[in-house]
Order: sequence, then C-alpha cells, then structure tokens
Amino acid sequence: MSSLTELQDLIKEKYDIDPSSLDPNASMREHGIDSLALVEFLFDVEDKFGISFPDGRSDIDTLAALADLVDELRASQTA
Repeated sequence: MSSLTELQDLIKEKYDIDPSSLDPNASMREHGIDSLALVEFLFDVEDKFGISFPDGRSDIDTLAALADLVDELRASQTA
C-alpha cells in the first residue's frame, strides 16, 4: 500500500492544503511549500513513519517520489 494518501493527509494537517489540489508529480514548491518547510516536512515524515532518510536523499521534491521512498524504507524495515 502506498503511503501517498498518508502524506497528503499530513500536508493537509501541517499546511492546510487540500489534498485533492495536490498533483503528486508536481514540485511541492508549486504548492507553496518552500525549502525550509520541505525540510521540516521531511522530519515530520520520518517521525510519522518511524523511518530515517539516508544521506543524499533529501532532494525529494514531489509527493510521488517521497511516497516511493517512504514505501521503500518501510518495506526494508519489515524485510
């Protein structure tokens, strides 16, 4: 199961952005999430999912790419 819906819900909670208005393949910056907010969001994602992003993977810019990475990290924890 993809974490995309959970990520959209987290964006709604933190930034009050309607999930239906988010294009998963568009840059999160296009939705008003600047670089600092994005870094903070990544910390929130790590806390929510109990994961740690590897160094060099903080360049994630779309929800779809972030969901793929979260799913990959969650799957590796259960393997």
